[in-house]
Amino acid sequence: MKANLADLNAFVSVARAGGFRDGARTSGVSASGLSEAVRRLEAQLGVRLLNRTTRSVVPTEAGERLLERLTPALSEVEAAIDVVHGLGKRPAGTLKLNVPVSAARLVLPAIVPRFLAAYPDIRLEVIAEENFVDVLAAGCDAGIRYDERLEQDMIAVPIGPRQQRFALGAAPAYLKRRGRPEHPRDLLNHTCLQGRFPSGATVGWEFERDGEVVKVDVTGPLTVTVGGATDLLVDAAIAGTGIVPLFEDWLRPHFESGALQPVLEPWWQRFAGPYLYYPGRRLVPAPLRAFVDFIKASADKV
Repeated sequence: MKANLADLNAFVSVARAGGFRDGARTSGVSASGLSEAVRRLEAQLGVRLLNRTTRSVVPTEAGERLLERLTPALSEVEAAIDVVHGLGKRPAGTLKLNVPVSAARLVLPAIVPRFLAAYPDIRLEVIAEENFVDVLAAGCDAGIRYDERLEQDMIAVPIGPRQQRFALGAAPAYLKRRGRPEHPRDLLNHTCLQGRFPSGATVGWEFERDGEVVKVDVTGPLTVTVGGATDLLVDAAIAGTGIVPLFEDWLRPHFESGALQPVLEPWWQRFAGPYLYYPGRRLVPAPLRAFVDFIKASADKV
């Protein structure tokens, strides 16, 4: 049984919008046109797809199953059309990225301005959050994550620095008052400022030197959610409240200004840099392909 692609698109528009009028606004098809298309599709399939009331339009169980299967399939169709349409033309459209706050602050600033200058017809939307999400389900084209958090069946492209370090910093006034720790276990006697992931897990304090790995369960008066509140940890450390753990690149400006001093630097742990990742089982939209090519070309010049 072959269903009309336009009718399938109409069903998806209405189901996503939760109504025919809202579906009409997003699809560009009139509410009556959408209603007729859905009725035609239901008649062809022999099953009700939407429960309609005067207040709401909600997918039935059959409608939910159809919507679940159609969403990625229609995304593939859109991507295919986008690829063909873009042949011989300058890439255009919207590129939506889901990234951690650290990448938005430390990785993208060196890339985004040059990319947008090279591709003026591309609109870039960046969503910065710490939760690990399904990029497709979130409506994004790609994401940036570190290797240990990449999903299977993803294409991963190195982006940004390939080596990073997790650093510790403290204000000169704090170190003068409390002394400088010489070993990670000395932190048990210090005031430590902590980060917590949105999942509820705290950021672990782990150190390594000459093959020796040390994990320390620290305590302190301030814990913030990693991401938007991270700067509060830095400000508290600069004020002399305690020792802050963070990406070395994030703390470097404060080291250079003297507002903070490195703590336990020989023990700072190295880790691999982040990756741009996107689903491998779909056609790559033109804006994403342009971004991937731009990153690869930039890496070759380094």
